[in-house]
Amino acid sequence: MTGQLVLNLPVRVDFSAESFVEGRANADAVAALSRWRDWPRAVLALTGPSGAGKSHLAAIWAQRAGARTTDAASLAACLAVLPSGVSLLVEDVDDGIDDAALFHAINRAAEGDIPGLLITGRAPPVLWRASLPDLVSRLRALPHVELSEPDDELLTRLLLKQFQDRGAPLRPGVVEYMLPRMERSVSAVRSLVDRMDKLALARQTPVNRAVARAVLGDLPEHGDNE
Repeated sequence: MTGQLVLNLPVRVDFSAESFVEGRANADAVAALSRWRDWPRAVLALTGPSGAGKSHLAAIWAQRAGARTTDAASLAACLAVLPSGVSLLVEDVDDGIDDAALFHAINRAAEGDIPGLLITGRAPPVLWRASLPDLVSRLRALPHVELSEPDDELLTRLLLKQFQDRGAPLRPGVVEYMLPRMERSVSAVRSLVDRMDKLALARQTPVNRAVARAVLGDLPEHGDNE
């Protein structure tokens, strides 16, 4: 059978609210961000491992709260032009903190000048690499909610939705085969589904276990077609 020509286009990351999949692993974080107007001192830290969905959930919050978005390295420049009354999302504080800028942002939120301040990182706030004593004290008291690593329930929902969104015909048992063999992250789901869909199109088959094995590395690319 002659395979189709499949273009190797980059995976488009969809951070819309409609594409977000909820489950037990992210339920606490979803609930906390939905109540953002009630955050103590108007600030919350959203933490969790890479690939748990922090960026997606934070992007949904930013859209709903009308927030500006910046990374930790650009925080000082962002604060210099941030109007009063505008919320702020600060991402990736694990990559380095401008102590003075983060301290200033937390104070502006506490004073009501920033109605909502969401800060994301992999580690809990007490482990962020801050050296300014006043900031260290603020971080110890900072409310935070943690995203857990996706469990089987959430990974199953994510995989099924990704395949469905692509219109990829999926054979029974494929998801169950993938779960114990794949990296447990949202980003891994996107990458695996993209590669499996392209391979299935090239082979002109549904997405079956042979495709899953080839992509997961259990077999060479040209395996059986079960």
